[in-house]
Formats: sequence, structure tokens, C-alpha cells
Amino acid sequence: MHVPSFFRRDGLRHQLPVFASLVVIVVLLVLPTGYEDLLQYRGAERCLALVLDTDNSTIVDSGLIRSGEQRCTLNILDGRFRGSIVQGVNMLNGSLELDKIFVPGDRVTAVVSHADGAIRSVSLIDHYRLDKELLLFACFAAFLMLFAGRTGLRALLSFALTVLMIWKVLVPCYLDGWNPVLTGLGVTLTLTIVIISLVYGFDGRAAAAISGSFLGIAVTCLLGMLFTDLFHIHGAIMSGSESLLYSGYPHLNLTGIFMASIFIGSSGAVMDLAVDITSAVREVTEKRPDLTWIEAARSGMNVGRAAMGTMTTTLLLAYSGGYVTLLMVFMAQGTPITNILSYKYVAAEIADTMVGSFGLVSVAPFTALSAGILLGKKRRRRALSFLRQRRSTPEVRICTQEGDRA
Repeated sequence: MHVPSFFRRDGLRHQLPVFASLVVIVVLLVLPTGYEDLLQYRGAERCLALVLDTDNSTIVDSGLIRSGEQRCTLNILDGRFRGSIVQGVNMLNGSLELDKIFVPGDRVTAVVSHADGAIRSVSLIDHYRLDKELLLFACFAAFLMLFAGRTGLRALLSFALTVLMIWKVLVPCYLDGWNPVLTGLGVTLTLTIVIISLVYGFDGRAAAAISGSFLGIAVTCLLGMLFTDLFHIHGAIMSGSESLLYSGYPHLNLTGIFMASIFIGSSGAVMDLAVDITSAVREVTEKRPDLTWIEAARSGMNVGRAAMGTMTTTLLLAYSGGYVTLLMVFMAQGTPITNILSYKYVAAEIADTMVGSFGLVSVAPFTALSAGILLGKKRRRRALSFLRQRRSTPEVRICTQEGDRA
């Protein structure tokens, strides 16, 4: 009787991670963070508005810097005040990084302060970009599905799950004062299990890649804690972190959050390398089921050595791309290289990059060993079973008997 592939044991193992991911995603979507209705947004409503006209007469230009305020006439597009024509204020602080200038026709996000049903003031926040961001994501999803098919769907599930785990679990736990390192390890391990299971299903390959990944992440965690302490780095080095201390969260362990960010940032590359090595070992044991686990592990190590030639620079290029302007400032000012390397924020990036790269290097032998043990033994047992079956067939028995008589 023909059994549908889904109900077969192998098919069920491969499909269960998809359903588990969907369940977790739905739960996370409805899970409240506890920070939806904060005190600063009471008596105020965030809404979408259209800029009808602007008044730049009170803006003060000082070379590249613009300060003062820009007054804008707005049409409220949603919310309780939809259709209202109001005056909004765009405050300029003299910062090219943070300031924005609006022109008629721009769609913007605004905060409407109100009392007793009447609008008191309107503050402009920034340009409305959600529609363009959704368009970019839709193009990415369509291209991924077109190129990768079902595998692309699994990749989208892992992408959505990662975003939700960070926003709905990691960030609220940090704000609540949970131990950053333990929380980060828990979230990273959960994502590692789910993402790799989406690739392989619940089988030996997933177990090998997960164990190798988490051993590499554990090494990165320990080294991150060690060198953060040796470099005398405080977690306030992270952008925006010091503002949290003055916003009612003085209990936060910023240094612990920085330590956790090191292994969280490198975990994606660690999983990638672990999957590559595991897949290579699987292919070798499929073609040569007679290999011992030691030989299979040695093959995985050879693949890992080749991959490390490029993977060790992966984090360097990923992290350094956002600090090109900082390097330009150092060079333009003629800062000696010894001074540059001693700056706290530069030392923090060095620790982030080098420790993360160390984790990438360590994951190769861990994964090769795990894959060799979990896949090599299994394949060897199948090879022996196959040989026994061949010897038990009538044709093989007749040949064997004729050979004995001869």
C-alpha cells in the first residue's frame, strides 16, 4: 500500500520543524512584550500624516548645520483625528545624523498630543518608510521562493522567527533585568535548534550541526566574557545604551549585554559553517557507507579547513563596513595607530570581531567530530546490514556454496 510521503517516518521528521516554527511564530505574534502602553505615550497618539506645506523661516543655517524648527501643515491620515488639518513642529538639533527636513507631499509619522478630545500639539517624528520596507521584503521573499522553492519558504520562516525572538523575547527580558548572557544563550540555542531543524528535519544531521554550533557559540561566549574584562570595556560603548540608564533603567547590566552581543552576532555564521560541514560529511558517508566515524570526521575537518580560509574574514568585513567613516576620521586627523587601537570603542570592535572569528574556527572541529560520530557510525551499521542482506539472498548463497565446493 502506498503511504503519502508526509506520513512516512522520514517525511514526518522533515515536516515537523515547519509546523513547530509556525506554532512558535503565531504564539510570538500574540505574545505581549509588556511595553506596549508606556507612560510617555499616554495622552498621545501616533499616526500617519501628509505634509501639505512647510515654513522654514525659523530655521537657522550655520554651514552644514541647521537648527531651530520647521513648521509643517499636516493632514492626519489615520486615527481618531483622521482628516484634521493641523500645524506640526519638526525640531532641528543641529545634527546631520538625527535631523530631517520635510517637503510638501511627504508622508510622515507624527505624535498627536491631545486632552479632552482636542489636539494640543503635533510633533513630527520621521518620514514614513513602512510601505517601502514591506515592498523590499516582498521582493526579497518572492526572489527567494522563486530561486529556492520549499527551501526558500523554510528560510523565510527562520527569518521571521529570528526577528520575533529578538523583539518579543530577548529585548523584553533584557529590559526586565534578566541575566544577559544566560538569556542570550537560551535565545541563541533555541534559534539554532529551530533553524537547523528547518534545514534538515529532526535527524542525525540536525543533531550534529546543532551540537557543533552550540559548542562553538559556548567558546565564543567564554572568550567574550574573558576579553571584555581584560580590555576593560563597559557596555555603555554600544550605541544608545547609555540613554537607557537615564530613561528609568539604571538596573541594566550593559556590560553583560555587550558580552552576549558578541556570540549572538556571530551565531549566524557559526550555524552556516556547521551546516556546510555536516552536509559534506553526510555526502561522504552516503557515497562510502563503509567509512568509520574517524574517517568521516577527518573528511569533515578537511572541508572545515577549506571553509575557514574565507569564513575568518566574514565577521571582519561585516563589522568593519559600518565603521569606514570612523577610520576616515582617524586618518584625516593623523591619529597614530597605537592610539587608535587603544581607544575603548575600537578595542570593543576588535574583541567583537576576533572573538567571533575564534568561535568560527572552533566550530569546525566540533562539528566534524559530531558529524563523524553521529553519521559515520550510522552509515557503517547500514553498510553492514546491506552486506548481510546481500549474503542472505539465494543468488549469493549459491555462488558462495559453489565457491566452497571449488
